[in-house]
Amino acid sequence: GDEQFYVSHAARVGNPAFDQELEYPDQQPPDAGFRILSLLRLWNIVEYWFPYRDMIDDDWPSTLREFLPRLVAVETWDAYRLELVQFIARIHDTHANLWSELDILPPRGSCQWPVALRFVEGQATVTALTDEPGQASGLEVGDVVHAIDGHPVDSLIEAWSPYYAASNQPTRLDRMARFLPRGDCGETTLAIERHGISQTVVVARIAEADRTPRPHDRPGETFQLLSADVAYLKLSSIRVQDVVGYLEQAGNTRGLVIDIRNYPSEFVVFALGSRLVQEATPFVRFTNGDLDNPGAFSWTPSLWLAPQTPGYAGRVAILVDETSISQAEYTAMALRAGPRAVVVGSTTSGADGNVSPIPLPGGLRTLISGIGVFYPDKTPTQRVGIVPDIVVTPTIKGIREGRDEVLEAALRYILGPDADETTIRDMGKSR
Repeated sequence: GDEQFYVSHAARVGNPAFDQELEYPDQQPPDAGFRILSLLRLWNIVEYWFPYRDMIDDDWPSTLREFLPRLVAVETWDAYRLELVQFIARIHDTHANLWSELDILPPRGSCQWPVALRFVEGQATVTALTDEPGQASGLEVGDVVHAIDGHPVDSLIEAWSPYYAASNQPTRLDRMARFLPRGDCGETTLAIERHGISQTVVVARIAEADRTPRPHDRPGETFQLLSADVAYLKLSSIRVQDVVGYLEQAGNTRGLVIDIRNYPSEFVVFALGSRLVQEATPFVRFTNGDLDNPGAFSWTPSLWLAPQTPGYAGRVAILVDETSISQAEYTAMALRAGPRAVVVGSTTSGADGNVSPIPLPGGLRTLISGIGVFYPDKTPTQRVGIVPDIVVTPTIKGIREGRDEVLEAALRYILGPDADETTIRDMGKSR
């Protein structure tokens, strides 16, 4: 059947919809009965409708036994939400989180340092200064933060990791890097390393800045000619209607860099992917839950890209990293189906597939990846992400020097082994 009362299939896609589940928004905090309902509802949905339940690390029934007394014991609104966040983290799905409740994640506070952090070579590294002109933070791009008010960053990460839901560790660290600068307003003492020298700096936390994920793509226009031989296209600002024009501009180049270290602004899987293949090519297949037999999943036929003109015949380098999630990963799967395409970069977020919202008592909502997304040969994407053909991760040295080492690797692929390194570095640097 196509429907039952509590679960239906979303139109056209087939991920499960749980529209009949109530969220009891007036229960804050929910009483013990509603707290148990919250846990059982989420556990059952994962057990019967999560296409990747076989990839959960923990024994799923024992996770229920562990959290049942914990959710019965909590009495405050904060404690309830914190227990839910920790339970959701056990699903190991970057889509799964209490998205409206991120204020409860540690470290809590309404202010933050005016910098962007990223874990580079495993260390919390300043990658951008976000303060207003004239408001010097005391930090520089390339500084490594080792301790905050005497607490080693490594121990903070270990203590806070159970609250951060993610499909894999690079994505968890990416999430934590966004929140690490947060805390109470006022001065903090940081132990940092700058150019190999350890020092202490006092940094003020100021009114909390925007924590929207910063894409790692190149500043400037959506389409850029880096040289007569190389075109660059980033998907964070792409429009479907412009794709043909971009490819015509790139027509005489040796290679095209497509940057998906971001979230695509429009859905270009077919508009762009179909112009990189020379014959009909499969690129993905899905699994869907069975409404008549909860817990069972069935395979769909592969989806194909059919060639369209104008096509692009040069080499294609697709850039990805831990910021590439969901539609970005799906797009990378399609674009790499081209015969001259390679993926360059590092592990992606590992959460693909249309999301299914789940209402929970207290007016809360979480999500799960609702359909299974696989390559045509059934190779998985969940948790493992899009595995690059050429693995490159940034270095602290490269960030200090303002280099884009992932883009440089793509340029080497396009231009070949005889390319001049100085030219590659100059082309790779932001204008």
